[in-house]
Amino acid sequence: MATTRTAHTVWEGDLLKGSGEVTFDSSGIGTQPVSWPSRAEQANGKTSPEELIAAAHSSCFSMALSHGLAGAGTPPNRLETKADVTFQPGEGITGIHLTVRGEVPGIDAEGFAAAAENAKKNCPVSQALTGTTITLTAELA
Repeated sequence: MATTRTAHTVWEGDLLKGSGEVTFDSSGIGTQPVSWPSRAEQANGKTSPEELIAAAHSSCFSMALSHGLAGAGTPPNRLETKADVTFQPGEGITGIHLTVRGEVPGIDAEGFAAAAENAKKNCPVSQALTGTTITLTAELA
């Protein structure tokens, strides 16, 4: 069964001096402030589209990798994934780098790296972001 998740943003003012709030409607986890300076300069307690993409990508990748490892008979004890989404004003998102460190009994470094590459290629968020260069570092704990 398909699911739909919803968030909405209210923005006031122009790009450079304005600001907004993004609300996570489906989960009800709250509302977060957004602004151009939080996107192009320092976060200063506000989020950005790129941080939201990083959250989506790191969680989706972790789920895909966990599923793939379990399907191969080597379920992980723990996966820690970081997604770095790089934004260049005037150019856009220029790349995403995933870094995963896993505690996975019964697998060697080569097998873990191959499973991580497969998850990178096949997680739904990676597939939605195919126009962006996605790189990966995978290591066992």
